[in-house]
Order: sequence, then C-alpha cells, then structure tokens
Amino acid sequence: MKTNKISIIGAGFVGSTTAFALMNQNVASEIVIVDINNDKAQGEAMDLGQGQVFVSPVKIVAGDYPDTKDSDIVIITAGMAQKPGETRIDLVNRNIEIYKQMIPQIVKYNPDSILLVVSNPVDILAQITYQLSGFPAERVIGSGTVLDTARFQSILANRFEVDARNIHANIIGEHGDSEIATWSLTTIAGLTIDQYCKMMNIDFNQEMAESITYDVKTAAYEIINRKGYTNYAVALAITRIVEAILRDERSILTVSTLQSGDYGIDDVYISVPTIIGRSGVQHVVEVPYSSAEVSALQESAKMLKDIIDASNL
Repeated sequence: MKTNKISIIGAGFVGSTTAFALMNQNVASEIVIVDINNDKAQGEAMDLGQGQVFVSPVKIVAGDYPDTKDSDIVIITAGMAQKPGETRIDLVNRNIEIYKQMIPQIVKYNPDSILLVVSNPVDILAQITYQLSGFPAERVIGSGTVLDTARFQSILANRFEVDARNIHANIIGEHGDSEIATWSLTTIAGLTIDQYCKMMNIDFNQEMAESITYDVKTAAYEIINRKGYTNYAVALAITRIVEAILRDERSILTVSTLQSGDYGIDDVYISVPTIIGRSGVQHVVEVPYSSAEVSALQESAKMLKDIIDASNL
C-alpha cells in the first residue's frame, strides 16, 4: 500500500506546529521529526502521538537522518535566526555553514525526495539548498509567499467583509520587505477591486491600497512583537503546499522556485504563481501583471541575487 512519508527537519515552533497541522489534515501516514535537540524532537513526537486516537492513523516518530529514509517530502524548518545588528549577508553565511552539514545528510537518505524549504530568508536558503543538494530545480521548493498571499486575502476579506475564498490576490517576489502586492489582477468574485467596490459603495482609493499592502508586509513583525514568533498560519501554508504535491493537484501557488527567464528573471529563487504537483514544480505561470509590478519583481530578484553573489556559497 502506498504511504506518504513526511520528514520535518527542525522541531521548533514552526516544525512542531507543521507536524500538528499535517496530522490533523490527514496528509501523511508517517511523520518523522529530526532536531539537533533530540529530547525536544522526542517530546514533540510523544505529545503528538498520544493524540492519534482523535485523527486518522498516522505514525509519528522522532529520529535522526537515517530515519527519514525514502521520505516523499522533507520539510526544512531548521536554520539560524537573525541577530540584532547582524546583516543579511552575515545571516546567510552562518546558515550556509549549517546547510553544508545538513543538506548532504538529507540527500544521502532521500535521493528521490522533494525538498521544501521554509526557514528564512526562505528564497536564499532554497537556492542554497538547490545548489548544495544537486537535485533538479523542480524538486527544491521554497514556501515563498504562499503565507503572504494568504495574509493578503485575509486582510482584504476583513476590510471588504467577504469570504477570503472568494478573493483572488497574490503576493509575489521575495518573502520579505521587497514583496509585491499585485493589485492589477486582484479580483473579488471575478470583479476587479474597483468594480467590486463601486458595486458595493465602498470608498477604495490609493491610500487604502497602500495601507493594506503595509499591513501584509508587516504582519509577521506585528505577531512577533506580541508573541515572539509565528507558527500557526505558516504551518497551514506548508500543509497546503504538501497537499498540492502529494495529491498531484496541479494547484497554482506562489512558491519560491528557480526562475529560468519568465518575467525577465533568471537563475534566482523567487515567488511567482507556479503549478505544483507530484513531481514538484511543473510550470511557472507568467501572469500579465502591470509593468510597475513586473519591474518591482525584477528589482526584488536582483536584490536576492546580489545577496547570493556576495555570500560564501
């Protein structure tokens, strides 16, 4: 019988909550949790395992890299956080040293797996994982702006008092400060924002658009300021990506993937609408965004590429 085995590298807030989300959504038949702190991984596996009676059958274990053998997907949430006063280059270089130890171990036991990178800065770490793994680009994916897109839809839903599932809106670019809200093709029930707001007598203007974009970009900072970390929404975003892969959905998600000429961008990991299925990345969708949005996307890509070029990779 075909089983779906998922391994999670990193048992912190994001990794452990992801395991919980996967368990609840009945996505995996086996979940392996690996962490440099084995006691932490063991504790998370024990805690989750004792709730098995409430969900569909799933095997949850803590282990080391050999226990991840033949995983369908390896989710990487491990990595160093940015220190106060530390530059992004410094952070990237510290993570490169960690990934040089970690990625070969993952690849050794999972030569046919899909690698899903979640740790920040996710676009850069996805590219580092791609280069260190030797995997084809379609099997190395960053979680990208899937969460940012969900935040955009959620904030729009709250502002306009409509179900978020009826809103089509994307955040593209870097998962970070240079991300772009694609207002030019944002729709509600098939209507443009301007059409919908006119119909519903909502006073929508540039100031409101900028306010919403700001709220999306600063959402993580606001949460971190209040509770110290983010974990729930990102775990759900990861689970959504995993579902799309394992169920071969051919869903279009704004994951971070290696670009090969679309949008005038080449040889850098960045988020744009991408068809995802069982083999990983199947096709980048070159959406006709406005010229200003495409220019901003290209600037975001250049910034990421400059960081990679300046790193010790």
